Amino acid sequence: MRILIALLIAVFIFGCASQGVRYTYDEIKNYPPDVQERIAKGEIALGMTKEQVRYAWGPPSTTRILTPEKGKQREEWVYSSSLGLLKSRLIFVDGKLTYIISNEQRIVNEE
Repeated sequence: MRILIALLIAVFIFGCASQGVRYTYDEIKNYPPDVQERIAKGEIALGMTKEQVRYAWGPPSTTRILTPEKGKQREEWVYSSSLGLLKSRLIFVDGKLTYIISNEQRIVNEE
């Protein structure tokens, strides 16, 4: 029983831990100021590139290449919690964030 409780506490602590540094200033310095600010706040917005989203949120839990649509490449990124619960599903079309399906609060739905 003690082992189970210790394991649950460890999962909770590691699940709540911050992602740490996801980028350096040199990596984002050439982005527009508003994009730099979003990345620094851990926010994403429609129109961001895959690289910008990765800097803001870190690597996704899973990725999947979707069937091209109207000749445009599509990719799905899923971010989920440490317990595997879906938090955010992002769809990129030709490398730009086009659709956000999420219950996450760190999103700015502006272009």
